[in-house]
Amino acid sequence: MGLESALWEATRPAFRVRYIHDPNGPQHIPLYASYGVATGPTARAKLARIVRKAPEVVVKVTGRQRGGTHVKAHLDYIGRKGALGIETRDGEILTSKDDIAERAAEWSDTLRWRSRPTVSSVSLIFSMPEGTDPDKVLGAVRALAHAELSDNHDYVLALHTDTPRPHVHLTVQAEGLDRTRFNPRPVQLNRFRERFARELRALGVAAEATPRRARGKGIAGSSMALVKLRARLRAEGSRRITNADRRTNEQAIAVARGQDQLPPFIAAGTFRWQEIRRAYEQTATELDATGQADDRELASDVRKFLDKHQDMNATPEVFAAYHARRMVPDQSKAPLPSTNRPPKDQGRGR
Repeated sequence: MGLESALWEATRPAFRVRYIHDPNGPQHIPLYASYGVATGPTARAKLARIVRKAPEVVVKVTGRQRGGTHVKAHLDYIGRKGALGIETRDGEILTSKDDIAERAAEWSDTLRWRSRPTVSSVSLIFSMPEGTDPDKVLGAVRALAHAELSDNHDYVLALHTDTPRPHVHLTVQAEGLDRTRFNPRPVQLNRFRERFARELRALGVAAEATPRRARGKGIAGSSMALVKLRARLRAEGSRRITNADRRTNEQAIAVARGQDQLPPFIAAGTFRWQEIRRAYEQTATELDATGQADDRELASDVRKFLDKHQDMNATPEVFAAYHARRMVPDQSKAPLPSTNRPPKDQGRGR
């Protein structure tokens, strides 16, 4: 296994990759989506960014809007009701209510013939860590959207700097010019992440887009839908939690007490991390074998990275703490349901 193959094995995405082998390229190097695997100096640069902890980009789908009213409400939100300019695909700036309402109507009029409400637009968020130049974040998303979407889909952009992490809201018209629907799946989102990081690097911003496991991290955050649900419960002051939360927290407590096993998806993550470690160790060996000073220094950084990430964070204690901190805050006094439930007939009238 060469350096490029080992790096691919360590950083390949979690979804099932469609392998296409290039007969004119390095042997055993797969290609996926529209990007090739990093080779030569590019592979070394990518490896260096990973082990030296370059900032990681974040790309998420935040929602899908159905109908003109829903689209307008979303555009009002990202434009802060006219306080912020919304940039269009053509570089125009929307600020007035009439302009926003017109754009929302345009994106929804073509869908009125459908028998039920259909997605009119899809909203995404692109963000970088605190301290990143917001204008460069906007410039990177603008370049990405132009390259990936402008030939078929209309879209708007809005830069937000009201949080420590500068972020851009990208809202895309779902119906394309050729009638194809914009519905980003894991493969496309992964391509967006890679493109976003590449555009940032072109602007002089250190950025990388690698799977969490490739960085020695385990469990990811909650889904956007679950985050919104818990935020609504918190805002309403409700003491209820979802049945899924109850079941998950019961399992977390049982795991922490040694009464249950780690869930299969966490055990699988631990196994995957061992594969990744072996791949990184192989890259270090390959770098040492070149005899170049820069390669030996990078190999040393790889081993230091592995020393800091001995195990994937999948211990029972971490699993329990992970779910406990995601409970609705007001639920600390709400008792979990007993696992010793009464028989079905108990308490029923005869």
